[in-house]
Amino acid sequence: MTIFRFLSRTALSFFICHLSFSSAAAQTVDTLTIAMVGDIMMGTTYPTQMIPQNEGRDLFRDAAPILRRADLAVGNLEGTLCDGGRSTKGSGPNSYSFRTPTSFAPRLKEAGFDYLSMANNHANDFGQEGIESTEQCLREQGILFSGIAGRVESAVIERYGKKIGICAFGHNSYTLKHTDLEGTVGRIVDDLVSRCDLVIVSFHGGAEGRTQSHLPQGSETFLGENRGSLRQLAHFCIDHGADVVYGHGPHVVRATEVYKGRFIAYSLGNFCTAYNVSLTGISGYAPLVEIKINRATGQFLGGQIHPMIQTRGVGPRHDNTGAVIRQMRQLSLDDVPQSQAVIGTDGKITLR
Repeated sequence: MTIFRFLSRTALSFFICHLSFSSAAAQTVDTLTIAMVGDIMMGTTYPTQMIPQNEGRDLFRDAAPILRRADLAVGNLEGTLCDGGRSTKGSGPNSYSFRTPTSFAPRLKEAGFDYLSMANNHANDFGQEGIESTEQCLREQGILFSGIAGRVESAVIERYGKKIGICAFGHNSYTLKHTDLEGTVGRIVDDLVSRCDLVIVSFHGGAEGRTQSHLPQGSETFLGENRGSLRQLAHFCIDHGADVVYGHGPHVVRATEVYKGRFIAYSLGNFCTAYNVSLTGISGYAPLVEIKINRATGQFLGGQIHPMIQTRGVGPRHDNTGAVIRQMRQLSLDDVPQSQAVIGTDGKITLR
C-alpha cells in the first residue's frame, strides 16, 4: 500500500493495466457501470409540429432498462426544451431549429438519464429563452447538465462514495469550446481532476453526414467551422486525468478506443432523434454503449455495444441484426488499430 500512495496516477494506471486484467481480476474489482448514448431530440414544434405519439412515452421503451440499471447514464441533448421563443437560425437548407415541448422533459428522467450535455450546435436554437428553459426543465427532473459558456461549466455526481466530475465541450461560440485545449478544456478538466475521484468528458464535434464515419487525423471543418481535432482532444483530456471521453456530432457512429487504459467513443451518432434528422442507412444506427470501469482508478474493464436502430417518430429499438456493432467494430479496426481494446462480433468490448 505504501508503494501505491507514492505512485503517480499515470504510473498506477500503467501498473494496473499490465498486472490486473485477467478475467478473474476484473470480476473481483469494484466497478462503476456507465451507459452512454449520442444525440437526443425527442420531437419538435418548429417549424411545424413533429411530435411522437403518446407524448413520447414509448420513445425509450427498449433503452430504459439498460439506462436505468447503469450507475450513471449520460447523453447529448440536441436542441431545446421550451414552448416559445424565436428561432436564431436562418432559413437555408442547412438550418434546423429544434424545440421540444417542456412537457417532454419527464421522458428523460423516466428513461434513466443522470447527465446530459448542452454543448452542441442546437442548444441556442431559441436563444437565451431556450437555454434558460432547457436548464430549468433539467433541474426539475434532477438531471445534471453543463456546456454553455458563462453558465454551468461542469457537474459533480456521487456514486459509491466517489465524486464523479462531468464536463462538456462544443465547437460553437456559445459553448465551452473544445478547440481551446490549453485554455478552456485544460482549465475545466484540471479543476475536476483536482476535486473528483473520476472524470468524464463529453464533446460535440466533427464533420457531419453519412460520408464522415471515419475518424480523420487532424482538424475537421464543416460549413466553414472548425469542428476540432478529435483524436488530439480525447487524448489531451485523458493525459490531463480524465477517465472516460464520449463524443457525438457527426450524426453517424465512429470508432472507439482504449488509450492509456481509458475509454473513448469518438462518436455515438444519433440515438433518439425522432424527426427532422436523417435516419437513412447508417444515420439510423443508435448504439447504447455500456462500459465498466474500476471505480477506484478509472481503468476500463470491459463494455458492451447494445445495437439499436431508429425509424422516424418511433425512437431507438433493438436491432437483432447487430448492424451498428459491425460498423463500429470495422471503424475501430481501421481508424484506431493501436487501441488497447477490441470489439467482438457480439458487441463485447474487451482488453487485448
